[in-house]
Amino acid sequence: MENRQGSRSGRVNVNMVEGVGSRVVRGPDWKWGKQDGGEGHIGTVRSFESPEEVVVVWDNGTAANYRCAGAYDLRVLDSASTGIKHEGSMCDTCRMQPIYGIRWKCAECPNYDLCSACYHGDKHSLRHRFYRMNTPSSEKVLLEPRRKSKKIGARGIFAGARVVRGVDWEWEDQDGGNGRRGKVTEIQDWSATGPRSAAYVLWDNGAKNLYRVGYEGMSDLKVVSDAKGGIFYRDHLPCLGEQGPGGHGNQGAFLIGDQVNVDLDLEIVQSLQHGHGGWTDGMFETLGVTGTVVGIDEDHDIVVSYPSGNRWTFNPAVLTKTSGSTTGGASAGAEASNASPFQVSDLVQICSDLDRIKVLQRGHGEWADAMLPTLGKIGRVQQIYHDNDLKVEVCGTSWTYNPAAVTKVASDNTGLGSSSERLSALLKKLFETHITGDLNEELVKAAANGDSARCEEILSRHDLDANAQFAGHTALQAASQNGHAEIIKVLMSHMVDVEIEDKDGDRSIHHAAFGDEGSIIRILQCGGADLNARNKRRQTALHIGVNKGHLGVVKVLLELDAHPSLQDSEGDTPLHDAISKKRDDILQLLLDNSADICITNNNGFNALHHAALRGNPSAMRILLTQLPRPWIVDEKKDDGYTALHLAALNNHVEVAELLVHQGKANMDIQNVNQQTALHLAVERQHTQIVRLLVRAGSKLDIPDKDGDTPLHEALRHHTLSQLRQLQDMQDVGKLLMGLSTQGTDKKSSASIACFLAANGADLNVKNKKGQSPLDLCPDPNLCKALTKCHKEKYSNNPVQQSNNLVHQEEDSLDECMVCSDMKRDTIFGPCGHIATCSLCSPRVKKCLVCKEQVQSRTKIEECVVCSDKKASVLFKPCGHMCACSSCANLMKKCVQCRETIDKTVPFIVCCGGQVEQPVVPVQQNKPVNTRTIQNNADIIKLQQQLQDIKDQTLCPVCLDRLKNMIFLCGHGTCQLCGDRMSECPICRKTVEKRILLY
Repeated sequence: MENRQGSRSGRVNVNMVEGVGSRVVRGPDWKWGKQDGGEGHIGTVRSFESPEEVVVVWDNGTAANYRCAGAYDLRVLDSASTGIKHEGSMCDTCRMQPIYGIRWKCAECPNYDLCSACYHGDKHSLRHRFYRMNTPSSEKVLLEPRRKSKKIGARGIFAGARVVRGVDWEWEDQDGGNGRRGKVTEIQDWSATGPRSAAYVLWDNGAKNLYRVGYEGMSDLKVVSDAKGGIFYRDHLPCLGEQGPGGHGNQGAFLIGDQVNVDLDLEIVQSLQHGHGGWTDGMFETLGVTGTVVGIDEDHDIVVSYPSGNRWTFNPAVLTKTSGSTTGGASAGAEASNASPFQVSDLVQICSDLDRIKVLQRGHGEWADAMLPTLGKIGRVQQIYHDNDLKVEVCGTSWTYNPAAVTKVASDNTGLGSSSERLSALLKKLFETHITGDLNEELVKAAANGDSARCEEILSRHDLDANAQFAGHTALQAASQNGHAEIIKVLMSHMVDVEIEDKDGDRSIHHAAFGDEGSIIRILQCGGADLNARNKRRQTALHIGVNKGHLGVVKVLLELDAHPSLQDSEGDTPLHDAISKKRDDILQLLLDNSADICITNNNGFNALHHAALRGNPSAMRILLTQLPRPWIVDEKKDDGYTALHLAALNNHVEVAELLVHQGKANMDIQNVNQQTALHLAVERQHTQIVRLLVRAGSKLDIPDKDGDTPLHEALRHHTLSQLRQLQDMQDVGKLLMGLSTQGTDKKSSASIACFLAANGADLNVKNKKGQSPLDLCPDPNLCKALTKCHKEKYSNNPVQQSNNLVHQEEDSLDECMVCSDMKRDTIFGPCGHIATCSLCSPRVKKCLVCKEQVQSRTKIEECVVCSDKKASVLFKPCGHMCACSSCANLMKKCVQCRETIDKTVPFIVCCGGQVEQPVVPVQQNKPVNTRTIQNNADIIKLQQQLQDIKDQTLCPVCLDRLKNMIFLCGHGTCQLCGDRMSECPICRKTVEKRILLY
């Protein structure tokens, strides 16, 4: 639905500029359906098209223009992001100084102020009245105490929300690419003059940064799964565009201090007072006497004080302002009504023809299904817009109507002969509406209030549909959520449908879960309610119970055999939700009732992955103690990430520790980029995770897809941080302001590199670009430190020391014996030794190794088979070196001369060295074959997986034959066993039908 364009005349004024960036919610004249995402959802003022029209980008990504003059579609929730500040003020709770945005000043305590966050956060006494000060120059507006005011939950971009890039994104691919998601971790300040104007986001690719949410009207983010942002007092918020207390009233047509009269006939007043405090004999004093409005309650009824000192509560429809009492809203309505046959306070009847009113409402506020109860009802005109549309209070709420869709009643020109005839006609309409048109409304309200006698009375009518809805709910749904067991029994005796859905797809079972009514769930189940029914978000009652934290509801549902592992539209099971909500008691209960840990959500996370991602150590501890199979701890997502990868990536140290020590997770599993958990921890410079993994025995030299080891990664980070630091130093201003934080990165990456070297990381292993870790480090001091750490590692380790000496010997044997600059690459014949490079070989007459006369000299080329490595194996007796060690192992004949190979001689032996022998530690009694150990572990894992498959496919009774018969309960056996059974061997339910599988 698209908003209509308003007038674009006029120029942008200071108030409009100050409003850009304000965080807003829907206002009193809202008529645009769910463009905003629903009541309480937040948006950002992007710009003003004119003094009467503003463009808003809602957190859900919808952008549209709205009215901010004459009619007010928006309320300002928080204007702190606009930079408006009240100099010399300080919030007496959070100590914000000065107060940014709206200032709330206590009217009963001297010099006591609150900022918006503290005011809506229920700080200070809720019984005290406050003044609202929108800007430093605006007039104070006196408000009613918060204690009686309506609370609304804010939703949108708050901590916990899942987001993607929004309309103002200009940060390249920090998020990992368009469409990639992230999680808001905190609402922060984009600048010192724009509090609460940005969100700190952790993207799924591991990147983190701050993004604008309101600063200068910008919206860098769009929410895909919103989060709660606390509550706010809706009717205390100013309307966007109103100018001080003379603007649009926030609480209807009346304001505190208005002088009012009761000018209608007694019979009409008594009828209109029904449901609004009623009528008593003491109220006769109000007839013909002027009173003063002293309060407006949460139902928008008006509290009026009279000279006698008595206070009475009235339906706003019975009151009329005296000539001396004016408000901006009333005068605006009067001005707009110049060309309208209606006036403010006129009684009107809504058209009762559904098809006709749908047509008439097009372009005039549109039609909504929630307006159905108003058909044929009588209401009162509250406001007349500049386009002559009417705001009418009817059925306890307000809607915008096309003037052609309503008819004026009880006017002097109705054509009725006398006052008594007009009164009779009006009372007849009111009476008929109350008796016939409100039955559904009365039933639902009686059910919600627990009035069983009234329900019985209404249900006794033959023309009543007990399943009919009012305000989107049936009587059974209302009674279920409010826990009225007697009402539910009464309704069920009249055969109501327990599976009717409301607009969100919620059934009575869902409403009982919302209301934490476990006993009601039992009654509904006895009445045939489906415990596993799903709403439009694919949530079951168990999902709702877990999300709301209602342990009693969860217990009852599981006792009644509700399925513990069904998935919602996001793929989350109740297990995922319990982890997110950090409810260990509910998590344990679900696991005790066989909830499946292995089910993955739409993002590919099973329960272990989810606990690692969320950083929930207590949940991880419970899950690890209840794993049905130990190898689940190493299950990979589609991108190859295990739970340990996720913990390492997000720096969840305690979770990683549990996975390593309690879960015995394999630390060397690689993801699709061939990265281990150690790679990720080094890349993110998570030093505690690096220390944990290294000390637990993680392999240090596993290469990723680029051939980089963790040490390569650490030194690359160190080098990049040095370059960034040099760039920062060129900006003297930044340096003086202390904005450069690269020194800490440099220190962290350097310390990680030294730690890896000190624990045995190879300094000479090369990546696919031929770079060793030291090649990536231009800092000579760090290179020396790494070499020293590496040497100290082997000084007290005979095995490593011996291996290190062998490597040093290999390096010396590789040098040309003549020039010592080049590598040896020439074979002398016929002895077969390699002593010099190709440049020095012509100068040698006798072999420098064996002193035999040199008769031929052959340069060693690349392997003629794979062409990837240099030839390194000498074939005997032919004397050719034409293959690498890998290819030579496959050959029986020399590929150069086709002669049979009797013997092979490695390159190092040809150079005069010896074949490396494995060194066994002195205290080790027998050698350990690590490959055999790994193979045995793999065999055990495969055996467990095979056993799982057998458990799932074999008959649970005989354990011999395949399961090929299923009962209606969902369990199964083989046909031979199933034919003999009258009840299911798993759940003990009676076997009503047997289904064969083919």
